[in-house]
Amino acid sequence: MPDIDLWFGGDLSVGPTGDIALATGSFLTEQRVLRRLLTNAGDYIWQLGYGAGLGQFVGQPGAPTIIAGVTRTQMLREAGIAATPAPVIAVNSAVDGTVNLAVQYVDANTAAVRSLSFSV
Repeated sequence: MPDIDLWFGGDLSVGPTGDIALATGSFLTEQRVLRRLLTNAGDYIWQLGYGAGLGQFVGQPGAPTIIAGVTRTQMLREAGIAATPAPVIAVNSAVDGTVNLAVQYVDANTAAVRSLSFSV
């Protein structure tokens, strides 16, 4: 089922007919994963367990290991992510405090390997 095309932290997009653009398939799964990982747990009052809140780990000692574990756990809660093989998460902390993630997972709908990279 399509959803509104809204990248986390972005704005609505206009579709080819001038309406609000919709996201489907693998692109929708990417949007949902990014939204889940960057949303703080408890921010959605109707679903308190939703969200990884990765921003809270920036600058903490040992954070890359914790971030990888939380990311994997939250990703497996998304219906569009295949449980096997498990997602592969690489976390790098930059000198300026930025945390970069590279995630590789299998799309449950297409069985295609997908990659997603972003900074926290």
